[in-house]
Parts: sequence; structure tokens; C-alpha cells
Amino acid sequence: MKAIVRPTKRLEGTINALSSKNYTTRYLLIGALAEGTSTIYYPAHSEDSDAMRRCIKDLGAIIQEDEEKITITGFGRNPKHVKELNVGNAGAVLRFLMSVAAFCPELTFVNAYPDSLGKRPHDDLIDALTQMGVQIEHCNGKLPITIRGGNPRGGKIAVSGKVSSQFLSSLLFMTPLLEEDSEIQVLHDLKSKVVVGQTLEVIAQAGVHIEASEDLMHFKVPGRQAYKAQNYTVQGDYPGSAAILAAAAVTDSDVKVLRLDENSRQGERAAVDVLRAMNVNLTHKDGVVHVHGNRRLTAGEFDGDQFTDAVLAMVAAAVFAEGTSRFYNVENLRYKECDRITDFLTELRKAGAHVEERQSEIIVHGRPEGVPGGVDIDAHYDHRVIMALTVVGLRSEKGLTIHDSHHVAKSYPQYFEHLQSLGANIELIGG
Repeated sequence: MKAIVRPTKRLEGTINALSSKNYTTRYLLIGALAEGTSTIYYPAHSEDSDAMRRCIKDLGAIIQEDEEKITITGFGRNPKHVKELNVGNAGAVLRFLMSVAAFCPELTFVNAYPDSLGKRPHDDLIDALTQMGVQIEHCNGKLPITIRGGNPRGGKIAVSGKVSSQFLSSLLFMTPLLEEDSEIQVLHDLKSKVVVGQTLEVIAQAGVHIEASEDLMHFKVPGRQAYKAQNYTVQGDYPGSAAILAAAAVTDSDVKVLRLDENSRQGERAAVDVLRAMNVNLTHKDGVVHVHGNRRLTAGEFDGDQFTDAVLAMVAAAVFAEGTSRFYNVENLRYKECDRITDFLTELRKAGAHVEERQSEIIVHGRPEGVPGGVDIDAHYDHRVIMALTVVGLRSEKGLTIHDSHHVAKSYPQYFEHLQSLGANIELIGG
């Protein structure tokens, strides 16, 4: 499918934020790791969350669902022995389930997306699981990956957090179920600490205790614990909503996005503060973000590690700001569905944006007058790239044609529909 995004001067209306993908995948996982039946209210429906549903079902979870909820009868630490799992293009799902697979005698994760997830490295988690007595076959840290486990052991475990926090989260989900106590030491740096906070929050809600150091670099995990079957309610999703808010910020707008809790632990909540720092006229009260866009933004400097999955949307807004913006501490963007620095900036330049990259920085020289557009864009199989480039297209002179735009469904299947409901001039061609 391709999306033809045409210049749009005004957006107006109200939408409900989608449910959080990150929380949904975590609740699904702990529901599967519990013994008993859990209920998840208002789960996200996206390719990532669907991949987790499919995989935990293959591993033995019993799932029933209707429009508002999912019930899961879990398998505890005894997943069904299956030979293969296909996580699609969902990196977090793969990494979380690699640790669960350590309870299986042999399981292979297949490589369904060689040009996207198939290129992403998982060496750090492989190294950590190997320390636990798990044998792993892999292709230089990449898919396909075969895990031979059955009886992983606890103890002292070291894992690097330099590339992704998902490796640490994977271990935090699994180690409470081991016979032995564990100590997890994070090496080097830890990216996206806020997301680790979400993992710990969800684990605690399921009655499991983990002692974390204040800097989240050292953890003590008592073994022989069990996840309790619970009821969970999924909150609204900030990462996807950030793109809607950015679109409202760069146009004349009167847009409300509902279900965005002011006290959420989602790091991407900071996107509201970033837009406010760019002098966007907005309010955030009672779970509603209300944007009165006037197309006039000012540049700023921002630590992108605080809102990883909203960085691209904020960069898209900065394309039209007065002055030069800098998004620093964002090297982990290079290890996503694509290289979200080099690949994304390549497409921005096609559209006429003036941007520069460093190894861990994105620098945007704003063009308040807009960008020319009028070009075809490569989505690089990446939902965040698609959403951010759509924002740019709305403010361009000649629009943008985004190829492979259906990959937006990885996290936000209704993205284009929601923008159209607000008045965005977007045409979808193909299926």
C-alpha cells in the first residue's frame, strides 16, 4: 500500500488514543507466565501485540477475546514444546520470548523479515542466556536463532544495555521463575531506562518482587516466585499519539487526544513537554491533550533517550521550527526496524528538509516556510518512519508519496484513518 499525503492547512477534531502497545505486550507475557487466568482490558490491536498473542498461544496459553478484553490462562514456567516460532517483525516480542524459550528443550525463531528484524542484533541477550547454561545457535547474533534450554540456571548474570533495554527486560521477566536467586548486572550504559521502569511496574502488579538499584544498573531477583493471575487495564499510547500531536503542532489546528494519562510512566509522555518547549499552544489536563496549532514553532535541544519512540515525530515537528534543534543521546535508534537516524534522515532530505546526523544525534535546521516535497518516500519497513514522514507531508508544498505505508499497522493500524477524521488530505492506494 502507498499513502499519498497532500498539503493540509488545518486539522480539527477529537480522537481517542490507541491502547499502549508496550503495556499490552508486557501484560500478555505475564498473563502467559502466570498460573491461572488473567484478564486484560482495552488491549492494543497491532502487529506487535498480535505477534505476542500468536506466539504465547503456540506456547500453550489459552486465549479468549472480545472487543474490550482478553482472558489468558497461562502456562507458568512450563511452555508447550514447539519447534518454531514466528514473531513477524516484532523485535520486543522476539527478545522477551527468547528468555521464555530457555525453558524449552529446543525452539527456533524463524527469520520472516530478513530486511528488517533479520538485520537487528541480539548478541547481548544471547551472551546473557549463555551464562545461564542455555545453548544458542545464531547467525552472528541475528535470526534465525535456535535456543536449546530446558533448565536455565540463575546466579550472577551480566547483560549489556548499550544497544537495547529489551535484553534486560527479557531477563527480568524470566529470572523470578528460576529455582535459584539471580543477580543481574547491567554493563556499559542502559538505554531507555524509562521503558525498564514499565517492565518493573508490570512485574510488580503481578505480585513478583525484584530489588532494583536506583540507577537501574543492578538487580536482585529472588527465585521460586510465581506470577499471580490478575486483571489489568491498558492505558493510552503516547508513542503513536506523539505523531498525531506533531501533526497538529505543524498545522493550524484544534485537536484533542483523549486517554493520555498525565502521570503515565511511558517515557514518550515527554513528547508533550517537547512540543510545549517548542512553543506549541497546548494543554494537558484530565487525560486530554488539547493542541491549538498555529504553524509557528521554535527550536530546542532534547535528550531523546527519554522518549525513544517519539523522537522521530518530534524531529518531524522540528523540521518546521525556527532555528536549529538537536536531539541527542539517540544512538539506539540505529538498532530498530531500520536505522532510524541514517534511513529516516535520508528520506527527510528527499522531502527538502535540512538535517544532519552524528552517531548519536539528529540535528535539524528548521524551515518554517515549509519543505518542497513532491517526491516518493521509502518507508524502510518502519512504522515510526511512516508516521513521522506523514507529518512532514502534511506541511510540504507538494505532498509526499510514502510506499509500503501498510507497515504503520505494526503499532498503529488506524493512524491514517485517525488523521483523515481530523481533516488530513491523505489517499491510500492498494491493500
